[in-house]
Amino acid sequence: METQTTPKIRKAKWGLRLMLLALITFAILLSVLTAAVYLYAKILGPPPLSVPQSTLYYAQNGKQIGESNSGQQRYWVPLDGISENAIDATISIEDRNFYHHHGFDYRRMAGAVAADMKAMGKVQGASTITQQYARNLFLTLDKTWERKLKEAFYTIRLESSYSKDRILEGYLNTINYGHGKYGIEAASRYYFGKSAKQLTLAEAAMLAGIPNGPGVYSPVISPEKAKKRQLAVLQSMVKNGYITKKQATVAANETIKIVQKADPDTNRIAPYFQDLVKKQLKTKLGFDDRTIALGGLKVYTTLDVKQQKIAEETVKEIIPASSQIQLGFAAINPKNGFVTALTGGRDYAESSFNRATQATRQPGSTMKPLLYYAALNHGFTPATMLKSEPTVFRPGGSSYRPHNFNSQYANRDITMMQALAVSDNIYAVKTHLLLGQDVLVQTAKQFGLTTPMEKVPSLALGTSGVHLLDMVNAYSLLANGGTQNGPVFITKVEDYKGRVLYAYDKHEKKRVLDKAAAFVTSQMMTGMFDKRLNGYARVTGASIVKSLTRPYAGKSGSTNTDSWMIGFSPQLVSGVWVGYDNGQEITLAADKMYAKKIWARFMEKALAGRPAAEFKPPKGVTGVEIDPETGKIATENCPVARLTYFISGTEPAEPCSKHPAAGENELYPKKHRNWLEKLFPFF
Repeated sequence: METQTTPKIRKAKWGLRLMLLALITFAILLSVLTAAVYLYAKILGPPPLSVPQSTLYYAQNGKQIGESNSGQQRYWVPLDGISENAIDATISIEDRNFYHHHGFDYRRMAGAVAADMKAMGKVQGASTITQQYARNLFLTLDKTWERKLKEAFYTIRLESSYSKDRILEGYLNTINYGHGKYGIEAASRYYFGKSAKQLTLAEAAMLAGIPNGPGVYSPVISPEKAKKRQLAVLQSMVKNGYITKKQATVAANETIKIVQKADPDTNRIAPYFQDLVKKQLKTKLGFDDRTIALGGLKVYTTLDVKQQKIAEETVKEIIPASSQIQLGFAAINPKNGFVTALTGGRDYAESSFNRATQATRQPGSTMKPLLYYAALNHGFTPATMLKSEPTVFRPGGSSYRPHNFNSQYANRDITMMQALAVSDNIYAVKTHLLLGQDVLVQTAKQFGLTTPMEKVPSLALGTSGVHLLDMVNAYSLLANGGTQNGPVFITKVEDYKGRVLYAYDKHEKKRVLDKAAAFVTSQMMTGMFDKRLNGYARVTGASIVKSLTRPYAGKSGSTNTDSWMIGFSPQLVSGVWVGYDNGQEITLAADKMYAKKIWARFMEKALAGRPAAEFKPPKGVTGVEIDPETGKIATENCPVARLTYFISGTEPAEPCSKHPAAGENELYPKKHRNWLEKLFPFF
């Protein structure tokens, strides 16, 4: 029986049916839409996770010497490089259900909505770690619906493409901890002076509380608020079962030392060297500018921090601050070609122009060892005699009149070893022309000089410009027996994950010089420090020989505008150029001595504490006691007998006949050598 209320009941039932149908339809549509979104996310594939990261530069000993960033310091560390305390604290306070949801914590979202409605305002957040990571990677911080929808979509893409550990690792390496420190490693170094792996529970809890408001909860800005936030993190860890109440109490009472470690002024450590490393990353290894600057690379270099410091301090000690003179300096380990120290000027802040690699200056007599190496391969020997006298050369019809320093000439025949020791220009030009002017040009290329060489008589005296680093590397070939193995600046490059992108192959070397000829040349170069080779002029190293305590080979050089000194022991090669940028003449005697003094002091300090190394003769050379004046085998009557090496088969066989009786030659007073002088004939 129908009553008056029956139609109303029927209408209500139909209304409920329609509402249920609508809900079911909405649920189906929502499921289809959700499935479509997840499918689309899968089709798009994993979103890129790259973020700007600091590229770091390291010296040989692992010390950080440089960094490049965009104002956001970030040092990526793997999840196992972060303490469990920091991981647990972060999950507990930010997203306790992180490992149990698929990007969205719906229960937490509902709770946040209820809390906001009750408070009539925004009082509780509900973003998961994945949502925050998506925001950090791809989005701005504006609070629009468009941004929220994009955040949700990127969250789905992250969750459908990456593991939870990968997402957590990325989050911990990208979040803002204040003061320009992004990621937990940069924050841990800044606040506590330690790596993220070493964080205690108390420190981890304090760090975990900062991202909620870096400008509020930073212990540097507000220790009180930071402490309050730390306690909240510890309480959440107790509540979520990560720690006990006792552990929380101990951590809460722990005294935390905030070091606020100032960023090291790494850009001031060998800045010229760092510029060259960055250039090689691009030109030699093929990295693009953005990767070099913000790719999170770890670049391991050949720099020896101790030697670099010695070089810079030596320059300051020897050249007065008031002087306008400039310099370039470089040091190389000849055994592996590693550039261990380099400076391109006296003050990088005033001028970043690198005078060690960019300036092209006349090398003067430092070119002569290359010339005499070539001569040894064309029939000359250390005992080859040529006359030193004022000479006018007329190659090709033109006239050329070189001069010796202070117009000093022997006016007699002298040996090549003596000519090199006193830097006789006449001997050098004669040798150059006898060989043919193209020989030295080709030899310069063989030694790795990259600047053009003119085929002119004066090339023997270093009138074609060169780069300092090229010359130091050329001398390195003589020091190591003729092996081209440098110059090397970079030994290894890693990405932010620690994967090796480049590793220097120590087998990247080749022999470019004859080993015997290189050794004989080096032995002749020791003559600049051997006063027994004095004849009509002083050996060129006489002014610094008293400051040297071990065997060295070297050569100085000078022009009106350039002063050079390059030399080596078996362990280290270094070279110095001094001059004015504008080509002004070097007129003061003191200025002309800077290069030699800097070289001598650097070498002695850099090698201090290491045993003196001798130049060991290789196979293919023969040592003979020679009278330097005649170039013949010394007899017991010769006032000086110098052990001289020759390419085997070219050594002289004729004994000296100039000194029939001892004591007659005033130039070389008779002196019997004791065992120490024989072992170290330079001193």
